[in-house]
Amino acid sequence: MEKYDVIVVGSGFAGAIIAERYATQLGRSVLVIEQRDHIAGNMFDYHDENQILVHKYGPHLFRTDSPRVLEYLSQYTDWHPYQHRVLAEVQGKMVPVPFNLTSLERLLPDAAEQLKTLLIEQFGMDVKVPVSKLRKHENPKLQQLGDFIFENIYLNYTTKQWGDKPENLDFETITARVPVHISYDDRYFQESHQALPKEGYTEMFRRMLDHPSIDIVLSTNAHSVLKMDAEAGQITYKDEPFTGTVVYTGALDELFSYCYGELPYRSLRFDLETHDVEYYQPTGTVNYPNQHLYTRISEYKHMMADKPKKTTIMKEFPQEYDRHDPSKNIPYYPIPKPDNETAYQKYKSLAQQLSNLIIVGRLAEYRYYDMNNIINRALDVFEQEIIPKERA
Repeated sequence: MEKYDVIVVGSGFAGAIIAERYATQLGRSVLVIEQRDHIAGNMFDYHDENQILVHKYGPHLFRTDSPRVLEYLSQYTDWHPYQHRVLAEVQGKMVPVPFNLTSLERLLPDAAEQLKTLLIEQFGMDVKVPVSKLRKHENPKLQQLGDFIFENIYLNYTTKQWGDKPENLDFETITARVPVHISYDDRYFQESHQALPKEGYTEMFRRMLDHPSIDIVLSTNAHSVLKMDAEAGQITYKDEPFTGTVVYTGALDELFSYCYGELPYRSLRFDLETHDVEYYQPTGTVNYPNQHLYTRISEYKHMMADKPKKTTIMKEFPQEYDRHDPSKNIPYYPIPKPDNETAYQKYKSLAQQLSNLIIVGRLAEYRYYDMNNIINRALDVFEQEIIPKERA
């Protein structure tokens, strides 16, 4: 195809889903532009020399309570059931994360029964409570417990992850993702469907994008062929006006040539090691909140149905983002601060001046999405924004 109805920038979940929907539901011709040399965005996985299926950009664990999300993805993959468990090394002991009643008994054995009774009386059993709520509780013993959990589980991990102190960040949002769990359930997630694509994420994305109306170009910076003129309200593709729809899932400051300055992000470095042992650690992920420069070690063999002889581990090092440094130029996490959101809104206002531009995704919207939420978000954008516009 030489002319396209739609151009999608990025082939992660947001881009791939919307490209697939345009092609299969509306019969539109779609060009997907991907700056990396592979599809699937940060979900990309591959088999290493030991036949370990490695998630190149860190572990991605699918889970959902949404029949809609499960039905959609199940068109493109079968599933390998997997329930993720995380331990943290705290005070020389391995304890479940999120912090739960087992964690309480291992770290505070003398006070555990009394604190367990207080927690259940105040909140109930099998309930998730933000650590900030414990720290503000009127009962001094629960306050002390909240402070203990904060200092031993969250404080140093958060400082390493974000390169800043919790009080300078939107700590409520950050810690809400990993609340205290008043339960003995040691799974990291409690959603009804927890599994991994049976043949990997990359194969699932390949099937999603395998359509005669979808073309994909890899190793291509979209800004080399797409230009945005917000003042004129015009988009050009290869120096020609483009009147079709552009769906953009990348960083919005980059799209507009950093005209309001760079938006801050955190990046990551991943170090892989092969070990000639059955397993390196007892669970898929072990967190190290208070030791080492890395935050966690993930062992992918735990996540596989097949069990090769050797094992591969991945150490995860948070680092500052620098778009000029190839070792630091992947923006993984928008940094949750009010000033950053204010700066982002300036770029969003520019995007809104282009009537045929749709922005969606973690980078384009400058917010964190887990997998379930970004899949729902992409489907919502298609159903609630794109279809009405196409049929108008």
